[in-house]
Amino acid sequence: MSANRAFVDTNVLVYLYSGKNDDSDKRRLAYEAVKRYDCQISTQVLNEFNNICIKKLKITAQNIQGLIDQICSYCDLAYIDEDTISKALEIHSKFSFSYYDSLILASALERDCDYLLSEDLSDGQVIEGSLTIKNIFA
Repeated sequence: MSANRAFVDTNVLVYLYSGKNDDSDKRRLAYEAVKRYDCQISTQVLNEFNNICIKKLKITAQNIQGLIDQICSYCDLAYIDEDTISKALEIHSKFSFSYYDSLILASALERDCDYLLSEDLSDGQVIEGSLTIKNIFA
């Protein structure tokens, strides 16, 4: 396992591509993170990113496709399958995270990630003895 493998949560990608001036510090931190780590994402993260781009950032589908192509050029893509879903349900039961957060955690564990880069979960918490939640914006 690489000591620099990190699963990237949707919020990190949103800050990376946000054009808002007040997000410039977070955009810089997100950029530094994706350059530093061997980044992993899941189909769930891409779908959540698409939804935010359409609804909140008002980006066209054509432009979103370009962003997805760019993201997939520096992040390895994990597909969610039955095993991922089962692991997510275990994590949900054990830690009481929301199901969708548990699904991200399960995907990160399946990809042997050392870190989950996320603004939404408890910074420093260790899941299953191997995955550390890291808030790069803290």
